[in-house]
Amino acid sequence: MIARIWHGRTRAEDYEAYSKFLEERAIPDYRGTEGFVRLEFLRRIEAEAAHFTLITFWENMEVIKNFAGEDFEKAKYYPEDEAFLLEFEEKVMHYELFAQE
Repeated sequence: MIARIWHGRTRAEDYEAYSKFLEERAIPDYRGTEGFVRLEFLRRIEAEAAHFTLITFWENMEVIKNFAGEDFEKAKYYPEDEAFLLEFEEKVMHYELFAQE
């Protein structure tokens, strides 16, 4: 199994609104992709910024390419992200999951 990790940052005042957007738009998109296993969304506020970390789990790298495209290390964004995100990190990170409890 492969874990795909993305990080985004918004203004602290957009914490709840961006969370709602992710629940309504991004999560269904992930769930609808064949080979998707599960996800974990983490969030926290630090000073004036809100941080969001998304960890998605996939069957293998090929199904990630079906979701993200051939350049699978490139972060995938939605048009609505422009209203929230303070910057657009170019890359995501991938890890092979070798143990879990």
